[in-house]
Amino acid sequence: MKHLIALLIIPSILMSQSTFEKAEKLFKEEKFQSAKSLFASYLKEHPEDQKTREYLGDIAGYVKDWDTAIALYSVLVEENGNSANFHFKHGGALGMKALEISRIRALSYIGDIKEAFLNAARLDPEHIEVRWALVELYMQLPGIIGGSESTSLKYAKELQNISPVDGYLAKGYIAEYAERPEDAERFYKKAIEIGGSPHTYEKLTTHYEKNKRPKEAIETASKSLELHKRNSLNYQIGKIAAQYNLDGALGINCLKEYIENYSVRDGVPKDWAYYRMAQIYKNQGEKEAALSWIEKALEDRPDFKQAIEEKEIILSL
Repeated sequence: MKHLIALLIIPSILMSQSTFEKAEKLFKEEKFQSAKSLFASYLKEHPEDQKTREYLGDIAGYVKDWDTAIALYSVLVEENGNSANFHFKHGGALGMKALEISRIRALSYIGDIKEAFLNAARLDPEHIEVRWALVELYMQLPGIIGGSESTSLKYAKELQNISPVDGYLAKGYIAEYAERPEDAERFYKKAIEIGGSPHTYEKLTTHYEKNKRPKEAIETASKSLELHKRNSLNYQIGKIAAQYNLDGALGINCLKEYIENYSVRDGVPKDWAYYRMAQIYKNQGEKEAALSWIEKALEDRPDFKQAIEEKEIILSL
């Protein structure tokens, strides 16, 4: 009899495990709707499973269903108040919800957001993401409700103790937000010197773009492309060349490379690359080539507003 019961129970357990594993695999592949269905099914059989509820909260966050994410993370925090991860995710969902509502209503969220992030930081002295969240929170809040550059800098220093690169990037962010561009440039260069990751180059490139220094932006992006071979950098170089009418030959070559090697992981659709090609040829006074590329952009996306406007400019040449 015992053997019979075991034979009946074991397949059920294996099926449940298989359901969770399939859901987890779909989640990692970013097939969130399919993963959600399987996780929900698994949860019916295992209503107390925290990992499944965390995944469902994460999926709600990905689709910007902040109320559902907040509700799920809130219960997880109640059940496991010593989890820095649950506090961090709860605070993040509250913060994103606050961004979508009126400023008056958002004020009522500030205390809970701070509490969640501070708890996560206290529970995990090595938690990089929550310290980044605190750096940004204290810089963006008005002083009247607790914003403070010195407090933001405190968490940037904590970041630097954990990860020197993140520390310099955080200090660069603070300087940039406080409108001290020379300090920001110095910190971003230090992050490149220490880490040299694509992200560090991207921060410095973007900083140069914001401060109307396209020559330095192209030089930095080109150096990153040489080192890291990321196709997305080809678009970035082409975009800067188009926007600032700078080094058109380089911009055209990079955009052609981008189009030829394009994949969805590159982020920017090909129609934008066609649009930038049209801009460069327009800048060079080559009307027919510009029209050819802008037509390609509109073939891909007929309602492409910027391309429609650009076509009118090209036709008027």
